[in-house]
Amino acid sequence: MDQPAELSIVEITPSAPVAALVHGWRAKCLQRLVRMDLPVPRSFAIPASAVRAIAAGRPLPAAELERLIAGTRGLVGVRPSAMDPEWGGPGTVLNVGMNAARHAELAQSLGVEAADALYRGFVQAYAIHVARLDPDMFSDPDATLADTLDSFQHETDEDFPQDPARQLVEVLRSMARAWEGPTARLLRQAKGAPADAPLGLVVQEMALALGPGVTGSGSIQFIDSLTGAPRITGRFRGQTQGSARRSDAETIYLTRDPRGLSLEEAAPAVFADLVRFGVAARERLKEEMQIEFVVADGHLSIIDAIRVQRSSRAAVRIAVGLARDGIIPPEQALMRVQPRALTDLLHHQVDPRAPRDIVTRGMPASPGAATGRIAFSAAAAQAAAARGEACVLVRRETLPEDIRGMHASVAVLTERGGMSSHAAVIARGLGLPCIVGASGIAIDPRARVMRAGDRLFREGEEITVDGTSGEVLAGAAAMLEPALDESFNQLLDWADAARSMKVRGNADTPEDARTARMFGAQGIGLVRTEHMFFDDERLPAMREMIFADRAEDRRLSLDRLLPMQRADFTALFRIMDGYPVTIRLFDPPLHEFLPHDREGMRELAESLDLPLSDVVRRVEALAEYNPMLGMRGVRLGITVPEIYEMQARAIFEAAVEVGRSGQGVVPEIMIPLVSAMREVELVRHRVEGIAAAVRAETRTEFDYRLGVMVETPRAALRAGDIAEHCAFLSFGTNDLTQMTYGLSRDDAARFMGSYVGQGVYAEDPFHILDREGVGELVLIGTGRARAHRPGITVAMCGEHAGNPESIAFCQRAGLDYVSCSPFRVPVARLAAAQEAIRQRLAESVGPESGLESGAGPDDWFGPGMKIR
Repeated sequence: MDQPAELSIVEITPSAPVAALVHGWRAKCLQRLVRMDLPVPRSFAIPASAVRAIAAGRPLPAAELERLIAGTRGLVGVRPSAMDPEWGGPGTVLNVGMNAARHAELAQSLGVEAADALYRGFVQAYAIHVARLDPDMFSDPDATLADTLDSFQHETDEDFPQDPARQLVEVLRSMARAWEGPTARLLRQAKGAPADAPLGLVVQEMALALGPGVTGSGSIQFIDSLTGAPRITGRFRGQTQGSARRSDAETIYLTRDPRGLSLEEAAPAVFADLVRFGVAARERLKEEMQIEFVVADGHLSIIDAIRVQRSSRAAVRIAVGLARDGIIPPEQALMRVQPRALTDLLHHQVDPRAPRDIVTRGMPASPGAATGRIAFSAAAAQAAAARGEACVLVRRETLPEDIRGMHASVAVLTERGGMSSHAAVIARGLGLPCIVGASGIAIDPRARVMRAGDRLFREGEEITVDGTSGEVLAGAAAMLEPALDESFNQLLDWADAARSMKVRGNADTPEDARTARMFGAQGIGLVRTEHMFFDDERLPAMREMIFADRAEDRRLSLDRLLPMQRADFTALFRIMDGYPVTIRLFDPPLHEFLPHDREGMRELAESLDLPLSDVVRRVEALAEYNPMLGMRGVRLGITVPEIYEMQARAIFEAAVEVGRSGQGVVPEIMIPLVSAMREVELVRHRVEGIAAAVRAETRTEFDYRLGVMVETPRAALRAGDIAEHCAFLSFGTNDLTQMTYGLSRDDAARFMGSYVGQGVYAEDPFHILDREGVGELVLIGTGRARAHRPGITVAMCGEHAGNPESIAFCQRAGLDYVSCSPFRVPVARLAAAQEAIRQRLAESVGPESGLESGAGPDDWFGPGMKIR
């Protein structure tokens, strides 16, 4: 009976029906090498369906097994061929078919020592990976062949199998079952593979690196894996046999090197062929490849080619280089780079080649790396900055009043907190490396020490924070400079041409705005004005306003803040030079601006000339059981309207001042924490009154747009009503996630890892947007708003707006723009472009296109990136 086609083994020839989705990436890649007329040993592809059958206990049919044995006529190697090379697979097993008879033949032609080494190595590999015997019994490099065979017989109570067919059957079964094991499943699922990901296998005739002359095996690539710069790197382990020569392997250089012999000198023809093959592989496979090869007495065989492993900066340079050389189109280059990889290029990074003295680990909340002296308070950080010393702010968790210390620091480390905690959000906005939730440390702020296990670090000692990996290192680490080079800029120019959704930046200061513009932001989508009031010059006036009992007295205090706010907005408008600037009106509860310790209250009493008891009573009166759900946002603007009136006047006066200099500006005013249409009406009425007053006072006309920050579920559900009174809606997904889940983003880190691990949530909803819950509210709100007001602008400005997966959702939801931290703007630009490309491809080629990750080196997509 004929073997079913889906279970049939295929010899890899130029015209064979080899498919990546059936036989895996390695099989397809080998076929492309064969089509290029490269000297590839005879190879066979076993389809994933056959591998599954083998794992389930159904052996390969005798006819198919015979084809393999007859087709290779000698020793073979068996390699995994998953659909995606990133998914890994069981280890390769070489020299299958080695037995006493073959050993005797090789001993005659190559010498006993070489034959012994080959046979011994196979027995050891078979014992460990196939027979699953104790590795310690078969890892002695000084063991003889006889010792190894005796150990196998002793452990299994039978002689080492001599039948090549039986050896091959056992190897195939072992690899198939290893792929189906629970550990293997978890490992590949962590790399984005589905639980039932298929595996193909490749059986290839061995090209033995044995014989006289130039003989050995190696690998070669033509770019630097760290930088992406053109450079030949790799290794070659030369091997010679004979009584007068060394029988062990000797590593030599590939290219000419003053330190020793090179393959280029020893075998110039072989080296020239490798270079020629490398150029051809780059052009035909449309990728930078690492070529694995064997040389036997000057004869070259190409065993395999795999995608060169690369750093983030190398990935960008390689993709842009391939597109510039016309090998791939620019849109394909965009799909080759993971958006998150760009964050590594924006900051200093710890050199991966340097040693690491790891103190502890935490959540990598903001990427980049920096070295500084420990400072346990904002005041200590400011003092260090004044002395010109780099410092790392180390806190149990940061509070709003720590903002000045964060500005003075080069990095932030906290014992508590999660990816959306105060420290994480502010650090990302400032571009500071940050690690939160470092539970392996214990901070004693009074003693000014930090304990990490049995190690003790005092204030002033130097540490390195690696916000990319989440590792805290002792001392100063070697760093790589940011890589904002020509390739980086070119990639983002292509991204801008490909995307349809706009990207803005969040900015609290003029420095933030300049950074956002430098990274290509098309405006500012969120200015958190409350951060402006923590400045040393402004905090006293703010506190004076809080302690005022009458509206007139509050206005007097706010009049002191008005010119400062006007200057803030004037600077932002000038920097953005006509691009939109969305200013969120005052949001936090007032208690955040008051001291909470006795010493701070005493100092405040002195500055206000009040009895300490009055200050204590006022602080206690403003305290709330749940301040994030209390008197804040629009509720504060309605009950203490003088704050919003002052801010509106500052915005309009700044717009007039900038407009007189010839710069066009249409400020956007955003009302926070809205939950009812009437709230918008009340604030709108007051803002319109201030606008009319400023127009009359300045005799100048100006335009502005009023909008709402949708942060409550009710606002999303009533978006249709709210849209009648505003020009735009911007979803603030930080608070919207908190309120949808009934979960504090600052406290969630305590149990979120356990929840994700047990499958309660697929991901941390504060890190990746919850599409099923929060995402549905976004879709409902967007739909209802546009049903009532078709031209309304809809955006997202929460932390999710800088997350690639969430940006993809926003693109599909039809949002007009996302706004994220300045250092996330390049990530958002690339992610928005990729989703736009995916949508166009899906519309033009349909779901059966086969344009999937793992289809081969000339894919459109990088690892793990598919049409969804």
